[in-house]
Amino acid sequence: MEVQGRIKVIGETQTFGSNGFRKREVVVTTEEQYPQHIMIEFVQDKTDLLNNYQVGQQVKVNINLRGREWVNPQGETKYFNSIQGWRIEALQAGAPSGDMPPVPPTEAFEPVSDLNDDDNDDLPF
Repeated sequence: MEVQGRIKVIGETQTFGSNGFRKREVVVTTEEQYPQHIMIEFVQDKTDLLNNYQVGQQVKVNINLRGREWVNPQGETKYFNSIQGWRIEALQAGAPSGDMPPVPPTEAFEPVSDLNDDDNDDLPF
């Protein structure tokens, strides 16, 4: 699965426990009629993927949904969900998401210099 949007917040890397578990969170705001602020966590070596990104940048994040079960001290079972990122890439602002190749700028085409108005052509228009 993937989430596309604009980076709203990039958190600092946090380290937990004696085994050095690392986690870093990013909030991506979707750009749709009702924008959503999606918190995505990157863990362990994936935390470094966020180093080259900044607030305001448009991105596409590949994610996995994670769920876990926890029994509290009172014996009640609780369930928690998380969204875990495993890849992130920058999107160009205003770029179409289709597979159309980019159009070269007008300056890339040479102007016609040997045009002769007397030449007949067989085009019907």
